[in-house]
Amino acid sequence: VQLQESGGGLVQAGGSLRLSCEASGRIIAINDMGWYRQPPGKQRELVASVAHEGRTTYTDSAKGRFTISFDNAENTVYLQMNSLRPEDSAVYYCNADISGYDPSEYIYWGQGTQVTVSS
Repeated sequence: VQLQESGGGLVQAGGSLRLSCEASGRIIAINDMGWYRQPPGKQRELVASVAHEGRTTYTDSAKGRFTISFDNAENTVYLQMNSLRPEDSAVYYCNADISGYDPSEYIYWGQGTQVTVSS
């Protein structure tokens, strides 16, 4: 199983970016997918997640500005980020809890995509 991320980049404060992450490989079911971020010198933190039944979770700073969604047909999770702030700058990592053949269930990580918000 592989996670392929795209959509990061440089944007001015107040702007928008959309991240996408496609899961591919021998997948039986995707249990949930999410986005984490790691600013320089800080720990990785959850930004948003979406479970297979559609339940979403957001960190407080993302509520009202970010929207996570999942396309079941494409095995792709999106993170629409609006009203970006300089403090949103970080490497964003896709995360997926996937049921497969071997291993039967595993947590996968993408390679990370840089988001930089200039003031």
